[in-house]
Amino acid sequence: MSGTSEGPTPAADLDRSAVTESDIDSTESGLQAYRPPAYRSVFAAAPLAMAVVDREGLITDANDALGALLGGGASGLVGRVASDLLDLASDARTWHAYREVLRGRQAKLRCTRRLKQPDGRSLWAQVTVSPLDADTPGVLLSVADVSAHRDLQARLRHLQMHDPVTRLPNRTLFFERVSAALEAEAYEQSGTGRIGLCYLDLDGFKAVNDTLGHRVGDRLLAAVADRLTECAEAAGRNRPSVPLVARLGGDEFALLVEDSTGTEQLADLAESVLKALQAPFDLAGHRLNVSASIGVVERHAAGTTATGLMQAADTTLYWAKVDGKDRWTLFDPERNAHLMTRQALASTLRPAIERGEFRLDYQPLVGMSDGRLRGVEALVRWDHPRFGLLSPNRFVALAEEDGSIVPLGRWILATACHQARQWQLDNPDEPPLFVSVNVAVRQVWDSDLVADVAGVLAETGLAPHLLQLELTESAVMGSAGRPLQALQALSDMGVGIAIDDFGTGYSNLAYLSRLPVSVLKLDGSFVRGFQYEGAGAAPNPADEVVVEAMIDLAHRLGLTVTAECVETSAQATRLRRIGCDTGQGWLYSRPVSPDRISELLGTESYAVGNP
Repeated sequence: MSGTSEGPTPAADLDRSAVTESDIDSTESGLQAYRPPAYRSVFAAAPLAMAVVDREGLITDANDALGALLGGGASGLVGRVASDLLDLASDARTWHAYREVLRGRQAKLRCTRRLKQPDGRSLWAQVTVSPLDADTPGVLLSVADVSAHRDLQARLRHLQMHDPVTRLPNRTLFFERVSAALEAEAYEQSGTGRIGLCYLDLDGFKAVNDTLGHRVGDRLLAAVADRLTECAEAAGRNRPSVPLVARLGGDEFALLVEDSTGTEQLADLAESVLKALQAPFDLAGHRLNVSASIGVVERHAAGTTATGLMQAADTTLYWAKVDGKDRWTLFDPERNAHLMTRQALASTLRPAIERGEFRLDYQPLVGMSDGRLRGVEALVRWDHPRFGLLSPNRFVALAEEDGSIVPLGRWILATACHQARQWQLDNPDEPPLFVSVNVAVRQVWDSDLVADVAGVLAETGLAPHLLQLELTESAVMGSAGRPLQALQALSDMGVGIAIDDFGTGYSNLAYLSRLPVSVLKLDGSFVRGFQYEGAGAAPNPADEVVVEAMIDLAHRLGLTVTAECVETSAQATRLRRIGCDTGQGWLYSRPVSPDRISELLGTESYAVGNP
């Protein structure tokens, strides 16, 4: 009879109640002389396999039940080493506890062992070792066959850990395997020390369920599971282990690669999965075509957690969906950092407005004919305590999404108007500057923009014609109902309305004549077309024709034109020649502080150049 250890005995199975040496008569090693006849009869007839073991660990008596369990009869067990028969020395913890019980320093030991019988069969046995009474030296050892109980537990665990539809490991078992693979002892002693994961879901699976029913959907999931298993087995050939395939829920599956050899291995596995799923599925009289989006993560196991690995895989799966589906995408730390930054900014936008973390810079708007400063555009910056100074393209879209653009827009409007009025008061002999403020269409819908503007103008004393509101072309061209009424009311008030980035949106020039617009701001892409491509090269004449036609049309409609992104004197010269009214760009100035604008007032800082 031989045994194999189940592993370290659970702490709950080791009873550490103290028994002192004085409780045991150390001069006796046998039990026979001290056992009353009645005790001997019960011991012999008991159905539970038992033996008496002396303090040296030798069996001094055994009943027939133990002989039948271990084979060879009860008499053949006397004099044998109990720990050898029951595999009690296979792990250090159990062996130590067993010796402590023999010496009377521990009250009880209970452990489970897998024992092999003489006929080759195995059984699971629960072994209990406890001291006899104080007058009897030695310990009583009992062995209970718990194989049926263990088998039941194993079957129940299998049901709990596997998906009933696909028969694949489920989410619970998958995370157990991931956690085990990420333990230091699992990757430090052998293997590559790396781990990989393909996390996928089926594109359009919901439509199958909705149109053909859940029965067909379940058959499709089972068929997909079979193909994924085939891919995993093929990938595992000539490798130490086969990737684990699991269904995580719904139409989500995962393939776990322990001891990954690098991103190339994961990429090959993802490609094989996509190829395997391309073939049609013939199910219940239906031919179905499905595809999958796969997020691929591969990294060092050290320092990685199961949660972190799954978060990275989930993020990468989302990228695969956004990038067009039916593809795999590899995790990109830089892309993820940008996403995390975006989420961090979105969660702190509203508190930042309340804390006053925003500021305004101003970019000059210069008259093309005389080079004098005519106005400024207010540009918001976020002085973030963690990420530094952020430009509008980092947070304005987020503010529009969550609605914080409304309080932020009110602050920008009030601050810009206060500043414009202050410049006017500080420079009474100079023509006053107008200030141009960007307005999101959500500000028109979610707030009373007309009332906000009227209130700020009344509070600051700024004349309405010195305020210009900029809206994007797509927002203005699609205006109807309340937005159009608001724009008309603002125009009637005397406030200027400008279309920003003109030429990139709807470009519905017929509709333009019916809008209360006073200024067109040409998108920078038109102005950049005025660049000379190289030394001695002539500019594209078509660019100039298009811009000239737009300027001429705007003037016929009574509008003025501002050119954005003017960067060279050659661009400025050509724009001035075809009648552009004002220019804005780095040729004149980058966005600057209010103090710098004060310095520029009253100076002809911007040379006109030759016509």
